[in-house]
Amino acid sequence: MATQSKTAGKIKTQITRFSNKLSSGLNKPKRKFLHQMIYGIQASKDIKLTNIGRSLGEEIPLKKTENRLSRQINNGDLTEFVGRKLTGEAKYWIKDETVLALDLSDISKEYSKKQEYLALVRDGSQKGKIRKGYWTLEILGADTDGDRMIPLYGELYSQRADDFQSENKQILGAIDLVREVIGKKGIWTLDRGADRGIIFKGLLTRKLRFTIRLRGDRDLVLIDKRRREGRKRSSLTLAKNCRCRRRVKLNICKEGEVPKIKDLYLGSRMVKLPFSDTHLTLVVVKGYSKNPLMLLTNVEEAEDDPLSILEIYLTRWKCEESFRFIKQSYNLEDVRVQSYIALRNTVSFVTAVFFFVSVVLAVGMRLRILLKKVYEKAKRLFEIPPFKQYAICDGIYNLLWGGKFSSSKELPVSQTPQLTLPFEISPF
Repeated sequence: MATQSKTAGKIKTQITRFSNKLSSGLNKPKRKFLHQMIYGIQASKDIKLTNIGRSLGEEIPLKKTENRLSRQINNGDLTEFVGRKLTGEAKYWIKDETVLALDLSDISKEYSKKQEYLALVRDGSQKGKIRKGYWTLEILGADTDGDRMIPLYGELYSQRADDFQSENKQILGAIDLVREVIGKKGIWTLDRGADRGIIFKGLLTRKLRFTIRLRGDRDLVLIDKRRREGRKRSSLTLAKNCRCRRRVKLNICKEGEVPKIKDLYLGSRMVKLPFSDTHLTLVVVKGYSKNPLMLLTNVEEAEDDPLSILEIYLTRWKCEESFRFIKQSYNLEDVRVQSYIALRNTVSFVTAVFFFVSVVLAVGMRLRILLKKVYEKAKRLFEIPPFKQYAICDGIYNLLWGGKFSSSKELPVSQTPQLTLPFEISPF
């Protein structure tokens, strides 16, 4: 029991240090609120204010705690502030070849009636059915040869909100926020939903490297080896006519199915977009599905090494589990706050918690020893799964739930009293 209490104390210390960095620049009430939210979400594995308040263990009525949290979460939008802070903390792990995966997901609120700016979304868990809810945008960094996920930015938005202009501006705005901090590092990797002319123009104008999967209906201009331009053709036609001579084996493991090994064949063609003079590479992968997998990229090595581009895109697939973790582990779709500002703040706080779980606890030898103790508290019968964040989340919950929130400062400092009275009080 003493060992568990000591481990819980160390976790609380790390949460305090992280929260202090994240809230630097805010006023004192906001700093305390952010600290309590980062702690409470992890201690309760939930984002409902009642459960967060219960996990704080304050010696006042729970109603008072919930009212305070509700008042603060509605007092100003912290999405951009938290996003900049997280990106600032994450920039040390972002290298030139880091994959920057941007994903659009949804939060379904089918039965909600009073939440502000409810819009229509395609529920990914229900095969794209149209539901009431909100969109989310997440940006994560990952290396092709590692398992660390680095959350950079997360936000919730609605197309019915007063300040919403378009989804394209939402995407490019998030890219700009991250780019202001990390510069031109990384390779932006997006799925078929980003196969849009405005997105391509935005990335090319900003001189960012990218890899985007094509739907197949986009026209491209073929360029031959003599750098001569041909006529426009659809990307699907170019992909079907591409010679794919390089053979690789891919182990595909889908949830609930037996892993399958597929033989893939890779090739590439030099192309350009009709509205740009920049030479790009169309990487073609045959054998995965009925139609070829098409990846359009401006990474220089793509023409000589198409396999590296496939690895970049597959790294984005690893990030899909991260997006699923964010929604499932903290019951994000069970969010109950009603105002749009509170909804946006909740998503940004969950992204910050994911950063703590994925990055903070994985840095340094001492924290790795602490992380091992967290794994032990996860109470897993079998070995830790490849995506370790689920076990870390369970371990932190088992350590913190039932304890009390500590509002101690980042580092204990021995203070000398301003006035020392040399009196000795004697008993009567």
